Amino acid sequence: MITVFGSINMDLIATTARLPKPGETVTGTGFSTAAGGKGANQALAARRAGATVKMAGAVGSDSFADGALELLKSAGADLSLVKTASEPTGTAHITVGADGENVIIVVASANGTMSPDDAKAAVGTMATGDTLMLQLEIPADAVEAALDAAKQKGVTSIINIAPLTPEAARLGRKADIVVANETEFELLADAQDLTDAQREEAVRRLHEETGQTIIVTLGAQGVMAIRDGILHRAVGLKIEPVDTVGAGDTFCGYLAASLDAGLAFPDALRRAAVAGSLACLKPGAQPAIPVAAEVDARI
Repeated sequence: MITVFGSINMDLIATTARLPKPGETVTGTGFSTAAGGKGANQALAARRAGATVKMAGAVGSDSFADGALELLKSAGADLSLVKTASEPTGTAHITVGADGENVIIVVASANGTMSPDDAKAAVGTMATGDTLMLQLEIPADAVEAALDAAKQKGVTSIINIAPLTPEAARLGRKADIVVANETEFELLADAQDLTDAQREEAVRRLHEETGQTIIVTLGAQGVMAIRDGILHRAVGLKIEPVDTVGAGDTFCGYLAASLDAGLAFPDALRRAAVAGSLACLKPGAQPAIPVAAEVDARI
């Protein structure tokens, strides 16, 4: 059983031939909306991967709320811990270039109302051995309360230290499993501009220091991870990306679901990496998340 404690957004997506430079206006080629938010994205990915999933978060009472929850609801996720806040539903304003790269502005709104009390309530519904997934699009004190409650209850905690907030490094060290991209890992390791060899050395050093499972996603180069003193690497698929929005969240959701299902760690890494690759082949975050049959057919 996986509980995701995190953000729920409506994504507002503009596509363009190339991303604008600061102060520049470019012509868009399209516009769409899609359910998003790192928490909701990871919850849907875990659900599509086959896990039983409960989402804990907040939406507003506005017109975006139903749309933000639509795919989670249709996938059969438990939404009993999603509250309606006085703030509007969170939004992400996304611009995607023709090469698949993107820039994103996230407005927290209802997500900013998540509190330590909400965290304790969410973890309170969990059982020892369950998995708690966290990200950093909700207030840091709520994330910290969830991590502390999970440790006390014997719940396995996974944190994706994104977006890169001032509290990311400190909170990252409190989880059982931490997932970071290259930039986020450098903050965690207090190092900059690492070569691959230096990154491996830093991963080993941090693992020896904390005992955590540490996973570093490397884009097209796959993923590096360490668990129980053993270094692992996995690669996804060779693709031409359409849109990279949500690929990292897809990786995290599939990883959690695969571990929850009892897959060996190397197999879980490979499955998650393949899922992340497939998520780059369609526009949007949640609409692009593949179902388990698609992923397992490509492993």
